[in-house]
Amino acid sequence: MLARVGDVRRFRSAAAFASYTGTAPIEVSSGDTVRHRLSRAGDRQLNCCLHVMAISQIRHEGPGRTYYQRKRAAGKSHKEAMRCLKRRLSDLVYRELRRDAERVDGADPGGHQGATQESSATGSTPTTGSSDKSLPGPAAATLPSHDQDRLD
Repeated sequence: MLARVGDVRRFRSAAAFASYTGTAPIEVSSGDTVRHRLSRAGDRQLNCCLHVMAISQIRHEGPGRTYYQRKRAAGKSHKEAMRCLKRRLSDLVYRELRRDAERVDGADPGGHQGATQESSATGSTPTTGSSDKSLPGPAAATLPSHDQDRLD
């Protein structure tokens, strides 16, 4: 999804993003009957991704399923309720991508928030204290040798 969308800041609104993903409904009315159908325009792979998200939301307990059931109880068909859920998921994805883009904009040049260009190390050749210097000669044995184990 991230690769297909690219920079989310190129979309002026959630409605423009929904149009790009093909989840913005198209009005097809006849007389007094006002109906909407799913747009065949837009990026079909993004639309497929949102469709899979919607199916997953419906199959498992959660806010997506509750929203879908509420739409069905309001008299919408399965396809109409799915279209509403896909649009809602599109808006959610748009908000999250915008939030992530704003976090990146607020980040330092290294790409991480709180990062700086200066190193936190003391320098290229840090000085060592007396406790950090190596000792001359071999270290004293701290474990008994095998010979001492046999004598006991």
